Amino acid sequence: MIDLQDQHADFPQPNRILKLARRPVGVPVMTDWKILEEPVRAPMPGECVVAVDHISIDPAMRGWIDDVSSYLPPVRLDQVMRALGVGRVVRSRDDRLPVGTVVQGLLGVQRFAVVNGRWLNSVDESLGSARSHLGVLGQTGLTAYFGLFSVGRPVAGDTVVVSAAAGAVGSIVGQLARLAGCRVIGVAGGPEKCRFVREELGFDEAVDYKSENVTEALSGLCPTGIDVYFDNVGGLILEAALANLALHARVVICGAISQYNATIVSPGPSNLWQLLVKRATMQGFLVIDHTDDFPRARAKLSEWLSRGALLGPETVVQGDVDQFPEALLGLFRGDNVGKLVLSLDVSST
Repeated sequence: MIDLQDQHADFPQPNRILKLARRPVGVPVMTDWKILEEPVRAPMPGECVVAVDHISIDPAMRGWIDDVSSYLPPVRLDQVMRALGVGRVVRSRDDRLPVGTVVQGLLGVQRFAVVNGRWLNSVDESLGSARSHLGVLGQTGLTAYFGLFSVGRPVAGDTVVVSAAAGAVGSIVGQLARLAGCRVIGVAGGPEKCRFVREELGFDEAVDYKSENVTEALSGLCPTGIDVYFDNVGGLILEAALANLALHARVVICGAISQYNATIVSPGPSNLWQLLVKRATMQGFLVIDHTDDFPRARAKLSEWLSRGALLGPETVVQGDVDQFPEALLGLFRGDNVGKLVLSLDVSST
């Protein structure tokens, strides 16, 4: 066990770290990563050593490992893979975060993270489990909440369509739209995922993009058009939604997972002119734009969760950091339902 009392003693265990070895071309492969063991350095004033318990697996990670800057700079070669995580403080030189505090932040894909305390947030487990603060109570749930309510602006009676409806964000968006009194249609891949969003999450309808013509299916299910379309995938499904917009529709651009591994740049939707015809709006957003409102939104999500009005579906991969590459690939294969999390075996820590 780690000696939690002596902050300056040598750390008794090495750190197991996953680093980016090379930039992927197309779908990442196992050799794009390398796993190392390194000593855990002592924290400097203001820093903490965090034992990482759970690592968030997110579509955005694919963009982070390209050599292109977006809202964050790319992960550098030989750098620890960037990842949100939750864990517990095992050494601390930050008086605000004593040993034993459960925290969330960009901890990376590693067993132990040495992080300046100002970049960590303590986790309020009275709202929900530590792991749920990566999912329904974390960036995932907050993305769904602000994307739907601040950008989509649904009103009761609206028809809301969500792509990647069985995924991390989509599964929450559809439930929130239902709570807002909307008719909700999910687009998902395969009969089991379509059954899941209808029967377990309470969506009104589901379209299987693997076996159905999505444009025709949405036309039949949305005779008066789509009022709010929440897009997580881009590509042809976005085009199908644009073909079925209602007057003054709102299109929320959250992600484009169908494009992230593409080696050839595909053309954009061929029917953007529908925005003109339907006097519709299309807007992208980042959840970090709403940081000041996180506590209010998290409290509301927790309230719905505690009374059973909202589910936080998860797919949990158990293992060590070497499970990360396969878990990430599983995300792009659509292996997960709900939030995908890598839970580390921390019994030895």
